[in-house]
Amino acid sequence: MSMLKQTTIKGSFCLFGKGLHTGLNLTVTFNPAPENTGYKIQRIDLEGEPFVDAIAENVTETTRGTVLCKGDVRVSTVEHGLSALYAMGIDNCIIQVNGPEFPILDGSAIMYVKKIKEVGIEEQNAPKDYYVIRHKIEVKDETTGSSIIILPDEEFSITAMCSFESKFINSQFATLDHMSKFEEEIAPARTFVFVRDIEPLLKANLIKGGDMDNAIVIYERKLEQDQLDKLADLLGVPHMDAENIGYIQHKPLVWENECTRHKLLDIIGDMALIGRPIKGRIVATRPGHTINNKFARAMRREIRKHEVQAPPYNPNEAPVMDVNRIRELLPHRYPMQLVDKVISLGPNTIVGVKNITSNEPFFQGHFPQEPVMPGVLQIEALAQCGGLLVLNSLEEPERWSTYFMKITDVKFRQKVVPGDTLIFKVELLAPLRHGISSMKGYAFVGDTLVSEATFTAQIVKNK
Repeated sequence: MSMLKQTTIKGSFCLFGKGLHTGLNLTVTFNPAPENTGYKIQRIDLEGEPFVDAIAENVTETTRGTVLCKGDVRVSTVEHGLSALYAMGIDNCIIQVNGPEFPILDGSAIMYVKKIKEVGIEEQNAPKDYYVIRHKIEVKDETTGSSIIILPDEEFSITAMCSFESKFINSQFATLDHMSKFEEEIAPARTFVFVRDIEPLLKANLIKGGDMDNAIVIYERKLEQDQLDKLADLLGVPHMDAENIGYIQHKPLVWENECTRHKLLDIIGDMALIGRPIKGRIVATRPGHTINNKFARAMRREIRKHEVQAPPYNPNEAPVMDVNRIRELLPHRYPMQLVDKVISLGPNTIVGVKNITSNEPFFQGHFPQEPVMPGVLQIEALAQCGGLLVLNSLEEPERWSTYFMKITDVKFRQKVVPGDTLIFKVELLAPLRHGISSMKGYAFVGDTLVSEATFTAQIVKNK
């Protein structure tokens, strides 16, 4: 099974434009970044050129966009650029901006996508660290009726359902089943505003850079002609007939549900703040930056609780190695053969299974009244898995054996008892050299990590 690798962009690119809220002329530059960097934003206009990590905990405002802060350093309107990075599968990027927000451009993410494709995507050596959704997770806001649910799925996909307080544009939904469709189906969707909201936004010192070219403008509640004229003067746009209800931006709608497609775009940008790519299906009802951020924070808490995820295990699938093949590779026999089967095997990773029954001989003395599998045997089982991984790559593996040289970073988190199914995941930390192999092993029961260790083994030819 091939493992996907992290990616960055092959070269830097710049985009120029005015800020939606500040009206400032801004330049944002996207740069390649090393493995495991994630997304970092740098304010190059400030003394010391400080960085802000693009993570959910650094979001301080969500009223009319996503605002990231670290101390006094602030950067807003980041969601469109981050959505493009996330949807295009970019894991690591350093973004430099010479002001307090990203330029609004045309109000969508399409320019970011085109620039990413123009400079290209570079594969890196580190594995892409997906977080796989195993059970339903839900975040609700009882006040607004907003909710986001994520369900298990093989890919990252989203359905957004919106309900606007408007007779002109009421209920809509949009779906993105695969990120490969983002450029075509979501990226061109523009941000939008209702005319009735423009004056309050202006009074709040916002949307100084908004115009008819970078947003969908919806005029759906008639105003008096003089009110509309006054608003047009504030925005610096021509007067229009107050009787003409409808969309009044310069470029017509790309899709009838373009507003909800943009909401979906925003969700992706806010999910980028989770810090890891996700495999799961989001269903969002009345989404907005506030509920998006609550959900992203909940996901980060969930990931911290399950930082190392158990490999998927389907007992109905045929094993990669059965007990007979294991006995061909390992010298261990009853009662010391502690791997029943191997369910996944790659160049650097192996997943094995051990079913714990009440008939295990060690339960007679450990302990008669409270049977618990000795931790040292869990580590032995991990080492046997590691031995299978290494020996399987050798010619005539039956002529070789593996022996412990060092065991470090051992942790026992939960006891293992009869009836449990242990799932072992062991990965090489470095290539095999001079007969020495370093490995990291994890043991799980269900989704729970029960023990782990780092160990070094020597591969020795049998006499």
